[in-house]
Formats: sequence, C-alpha cells, structure tokens
Amino acid sequence: MTATEISTETTWTTTDSPIGELTLVADGGRLTGVCFPHHWYRPDAASFGRRAEGGPGESGFGEVRRQLAEYFTGQRQRFELPLDARGDEFQRRVWELIDRIPYGRTATYGGLARELSGELGRPVLAKDVGAAVGRNPLSVIVPCHRVLGRDGRLTGYAGGLARKRFLLDLEESAAGPSAKLF
Repeated sequence: MTATEISTETTWTTTDSPIGELTLVADGGRLTGVCFPHHWYRPDAASFGRRAEGGPGESGFGEVRRQLAEYFTGQRQRFELPLDARGDEFQRRVWELIDRIPYGRTATYGGLARELSGELGRPVLAKDVGAAVGRNPLSVIVPCHRVLGRDGRLTGYAGGLARKRFLLDLEESAAGPSAKLF
C-alpha cells in the first residue's frame, strides 16, 4: 500500500465520522488500529502510546482522516494507507481475504471459510473465520462490515449492527442501483 507515513512511534488520535468517533493508532509509520468507542475487542489504551499533538492535519494522521472523509462521502472505494494489522497468522489470512471483498459487495463467513480451506488445504470453520473477523484491528479500513451471516443476515460487528448497516447502506448507495448488499 502507498501513502505518506504516519509517525515513527506509537501514537493515537481520534477523528469524528458519521458512525461516531474513531480512535486511530499508528506505529512506525503504519496504521495499526481503527476502533470505535465500546469496540468489542478494543485494545488496552495503554498500548496506544502517546496522543498525537497538533491539529487534524498536523498530528501525522491527516492522510488517514482525508481518506476516511472521502470514503464516508462515497468518493473513495479503497484505502491506500500503510497498514500493520497485528494478529496471528490465521487472523491475518482472514483479514487479507476480507480486504479483497470489493466495495459494494459482500461475502459470508462460510464462503470465506471455504475459500480459506482451499488456500490452506485443510478444513476451516465459519465460526473460526467469524472469530478472526471480530478481531480485525482496522475497522472500516479492512472492510469486515462486508461479511454477512448465512443467507445474507446481518450478524456481529465490533462496532455494533447499526454501524454495520450504515456502512453497507453507504456502499450500496455509492455503488449504484444494481448493488444489493443484503
């Protein structure tokens, strides 16, 4: 991924969005976290490092804020930021699959499990994919909101189902009338 680096140490800031305040965390110039208040698996704030100084464009998070603003206005379909999604190998494989779900489209936990089973050459259960999806540290950026339950049902989202529905509705309206996400 390409873009200006964020910082040279672990820092954090917050930014407003249509789905509420988001906490942004970066380490070594890479975005490591985007989370909501009351996030299911929100990391301990002590791991966020120091709060970034300066205004919105001066804190080192200006590019992240700009791309999020473009996304929320329907002008951006893919993020181009340096990322470091921290998790175990299985989680990172699931997050890579999620990142390949096109804007305005959805996948199911079971479908991702079948795809990952083929890649790994061993059975993978939908519940294991769901557990990894739930631990995605880069909400919105790595679009875990695009993963649905069997038959297109809205199921779990670390930021809550209302936020998941908002993000899917946003993408559906920006993708055009032929996109029916759920």
